[in-house]
Amino acid sequence: MLLSLSSQLDSLLAPAPEPARVAFLKGQPYAHRGLHGASENGTVLENSPAAFEAAIKLGHGIECDVQAAEDGTAFVFHDFELDRLTTQQGNIAHLRASDIDQIDLKDGNGKIPRLRATLAQVAGQVPILIEVKSHNMRVGPLCLSVRRALEGYTGKAAVMSFNPLVGAWFRKNANHIVRGLVVTEEGSKNLRGRLARHRNLWAAKPDFLAYDIRDFPSKFAASNRARGLPIVTWTVRTAAQEKIAAVHADEPVYEMPQS
Repeated sequence: MLLSLSSQLDSLLAPAPEPARVAFLKGQPYAHRGLHGASENGTVLENSPAAFEAAIKLGHGIECDVQAAEDGTAFVFHDFELDRLTTQQGNIAHLRASDIDQIDLKDGNGKIPRLRATLAQVAGQVPILIEVKSHNMRVGPLCLSVRRALEGYTGKAAVMSFNPLVGAWFRKNANHIVRGLVVTEEGSKNLRGRLARHRNLWAAKPDFLAYDIRDFPSKFAASNRARGLPIVTWTVRTAAQEKIAAVHADEPVYEMPQS
């Protein structure tokens, strides 16, 4: 009874999108943070122009992350801290955009790109999924920067986030942009976690779900997929996970070293 009621509420409070709106999400896998790792030309760093170019050459979609500078400017970068991926230390959110522009990525991978520069590089050649990294309620400045970067972009693109406030912001302020909710059930498979997933769905009203591969099979994912929300699944790293993704999702977000 509870499962039936929650499914009915999902359909009422987070309606499925028109199929044509989300059709581009299907048809190609997505390279997680671009196609990165060791290559014959050295190490290709995640979320770098070289990683995106490698994915484009294969005709694969791209998944990338964006962080906010101090003023909200969107930079393509995964971590909150700089030290793992750059020659600098500190929190990216505490730096001005002009200062971030000067920071070198490790292993000769250039500078940290702004989202606008990454979109110019992709230029509609493949679809791009933009994960908005936000762990608090102040999502507006970064969401606004992402929206501005996407203004005039004619390629296929979607935004997504673990934070349902991001989806809610785009629904209210840029409803034409396809939006997704990133979901993991890790550590939250109890009743409280199940209820939280429904609340997040209702708040974000997403067009698709980006789901943790470790959670399949998932009743929540299957129910929403059956009613019309495409499922992309992250992060697929093994042949066994590829098989799971083929059954339970529409496309994988994969991370495998370049050959």
